[in-house]
Amino acid sequence: MFLQKFVLKWNTLARFANAKSFSTNGMLPEYAVEMACSNIRYGAGASAEVGMDLSNMKAKNVMVVTDRNLERLPPVQTVRESLGYNNIKYEIYSETRVEPTNESFQDAIDFARKGNFDAFLAVGGGSVIDTCKAANLYLCNPEADFLDFVNAPIGKGKPVPSTLKPLIAVTTTAGTGSETTGVTIFDYLPLKAKTGIASRNLRPTLGIVDPLTLLHLPNRVACYSGFDVLCHALESYTAIPFMERMPRPENPAVRPAYQGSNPISDVWSKHALTITRNNLKRAVNHPDDLEARSQMHLASAFAAIGFGNAGVHLCHGMSYPISGLVKDYVSPDYNKDQPLVPHGLSVVITAPAVFRFTAPACPERHLEAASALGADVTNAKRADAGKIVSDLLLTYMDELKIPDGISALGYNRDDIPALVKGTLPQERVTKLSPRKVEEEHLHQMFEESLTVY
Repeated sequence: MFLQKFVLKWNTLARFANAKSFSTNGMLPEYAVEMACSNIRYGAGASAEVGMDLSNMKAKNVMVVTDRNLERLPPVQTVRESLGYNNIKYEIYSETRVEPTNESFQDAIDFARKGNFDAFLAVGGGSVIDTCKAANLYLCNPEADFLDFVNAPIGKGKPVPSTLKPLIAVTTTAGTGSETTGVTIFDYLPLKAKTGIASRNLRPTLGIVDPLTLLHLPNRVACYSGFDVLCHALESYTAIPFMERMPRPENPAVRPAYQGSNPISDVWSKHALTITRNNLKRAVNHPDDLEARSQMHLASAFAAIGFGNAGVHLCHGMSYPISGLVKDYVSPDYNKDQPLVPHGLSVVITAPAVFRFTAPACPERHLEAASALGADVTNAKRADAGKIVSDLLLTYMDELKIPDGISALGYNRDDIPALVKGTLPQERVTKLSPRKVEEEHLHQMFEESLTVY
């Protein structure tokens, strides 16, 4: 069926490729998808090879980015030993902020500029890897204003040059998938809004997925990062099809990283859902279950390959103001010195409402995703797809003790206008929703997410 639709559309596009009047607004729809991903190395103990990798890259002076907690734990000690054994000069930057901001990014950028580094090594979760990407980008572009590369409409959205330094990312969480993607996310404090930078040129040179790094992952971190995996896969699988995304770029060099659901990403996203079904609960509830945590590590990378090329949509778009407008919520197993809604929690908390909303646009896709996550959809009706996905998500959330809606995170009905306002600029992801979303839809979904059980 997909091939028939593709051939029909291709024939149409071939006839009208240069016709500016092809669409009512003069824009041509997309017709191609481009697959991009970091090199990935998987294996227990693989992080001990980074010294040899950097030596092979002829690196002379490396900036190692991590955080204060990880700095004293085995994952960082392992890479330090590897760097020392291979006579690699390095300096450690451990001031990474969980859920980074423009200010914390700038601090890392300043550190990088003072050090004159020729390579980067990130050891940590998404916040660490994203901070490392930003340091690399702005070190290599010293004349750039900070907002030059930041996604529009908050920033200028300029293309990221390809002349960045080598960057190796050792991921220590099974969640963000930042080790494979060209995306870096942060809170822009002047607007209290989450935004980011997206470009294939930001991708790490090498992503290392070493299951041994997960042995020290606390319960809530394993839980929330696991739900991030689930939502990455579910959102990318249900995103708008790539051939419906507009406009088609005038030059393939500026084709966006997030391109809509496509046959290549689908394979990775759906497989990530299956792995998550079989391993998420075990990985959270049994920290010594190395097999389950290892599988979730793989699921994170697989989902990232999927969403890194297809994109995410409303769960992530709505999550950004939930994180950015946090009042006084403090999560167990995270830094208690600062209010923080962990990323995976902010993403999944609206997921039941989101997929009830998006299901009518592509019910078959939602049912296929529900089946991959363990639902019996043998006799399911298309009209029930949203409820089936929502009920299944609520089962996962309840069993893994996700708080009861955004009200449990400190928000109330009076906060909804601000949450909607914070979502509206997130067009990079919200426009990938399979169903067009208006301001009143966002308001309704936040309303439904005040409590979820």
